[in-house]
Amino acid sequence: MANIQALYDAYRKNTIDPKLYESYNVKRGLRNPDGSGVLAGVTNVCSVHGYVLDEGEKTAAEGRLIFRGFDINDLVEGAISEKRFGYEEVAYLLLAGKLPTKEQLADFRALLDERRELPPGFFEDMILKAPSKNIMNKLSRSVLSLYSYDDTPDSTTPEHEVDTAVSIIAKMPVFMVNAYAVKQRCFENGTMFLHPLIPGLSTSQLILSLLRPDRQYTDEEAKILDIMLMIHAEHGGGNNSTFTCRVLSSSGTDPYAAYSAAIGSLKGPRHGGANHKVIEMHKSIMENVKDWENEDEVAAYLTKILKKEAGDGSGLIYGMGHAVYTLSDPRAVILKKYAGRMAEGTGFEPEYRLLEKIEKLTPALMHDVKGSAKDMCANVDMYSGFVYKMLGIPEDLFTPLFAVSRMAGWCAHRFEECMTGNRIIRPAYKSVAHRTKYVPIGQR
Repeated sequence: MANIQALYDAYRKNTIDPKLYESYNVKRGLRNPDGSGVLAGVTNVCSVHGYVLDEGEKTAAEGRLIFRGFDINDLVEGAISEKRFGYEEVAYLLLAGKLPTKEQLADFRALLDERRELPPGFFEDMILKAPSKNIMNKLSRSVLSLYSYDDTPDSTTPEHEVDTAVSIIAKMPVFMVNAYAVKQRCFENGTMFLHPLIPGLSTSQLILSLLRPDRQYTDEEAKILDIMLMIHAEHGGGNNSTFTCRVLSSSGTDPYAAYSAAIGSLKGPRHGGANHKVIEMHKSIMENVKDWENEDEVAAYLTKILKKEAGDGSGLIYGMGHAVYTLSDPRAVILKKYAGRMAEGTGFEPEYRLLEKIEKLTPALMHDVKGSAKDMCANVDMYSGFVYKMLGIPEDLFTPLFAVSRMAGWCAHRFEECMTGNRIIRPAYKSVAHRTKYVPIGQR
């Protein structure tokens, strides 16, 4: 076998002196020194509000999430108060820029129904014959593979873009559940359940119906999963996966490539995959804190985590803090309320109260242990995994469910980039490599 050690060694040495970022005033992560994002574009799709800039000073504010001018709280409460499902309405809003009428919503749901079926042979050729241990990987590959089933995959007409977007939004839940079933069969020695599609179901109902062996679920379960899909559907143009989608779209590439790349970005543990870190941390706290009701005991263990004496050694309290939100994350606020209602009177209630204590205690502990004066709130991951757990959804699907929901937001941003961007996204990098004289291979 050829020796590859030299390449391993070169990889480890391929570093940049951190001081160079400062000397060249590089906005690492496209972030300003105060943590705010570098302005890279304008959008009509979504507003993520977490602070106020007052004469250049960043001031904390209550978080707000606005889809096409509509507050996420109003969208969620509107669906709940009318005892209906809201994700399809949100998806239509993001794509069309306005709320649908009853007739338009019915037509949109019918379109999703029509396009959920996978192409002939797709399941066998693209999912069953090439199983993956990671569902996000399979989602990305499945979306990319649809290119081969499209007669005009590189078409850039509005009609093709809309048709492709609706088709992918419709198929994402099917990709996800099928990939999970195959993983269970191929890697977990489990049983592979493949249920036929039932027309007329909402996206959340469809997911529970396909996922559960007996296909049974309550209306409350479907409605809280629907809320999860609504709040994850969109989060502005600057988040990593959406920006990835816009970068690829700006190059003129096909929609399948752009959406597949966005899924790949969301897979990362610093983005959508962060919910796994939260779950791991919660398990550690539950195993090491004997009395979950004792705030002093909980605080003592959180202090150990911050001092890198417990947990994964990172010194981070996962589920706390956000790049934009300061005083509150509106998604976490919504989830906390409905999670509390669902947990009340069940065996999950003690765990819910423990999460509340983590949220309550962490900001003061961050100040005491690390001297941080930064405003900190619980983010959506603090309660999302807990809700999925109450629904009996396997951890393998936590981030894929995020992708199923977020596809609507990615599509809306691609539409905008294709119609109004008109310029390839190409930021600058300062080269700090030194000029070196070429040496013939025999003299090296």
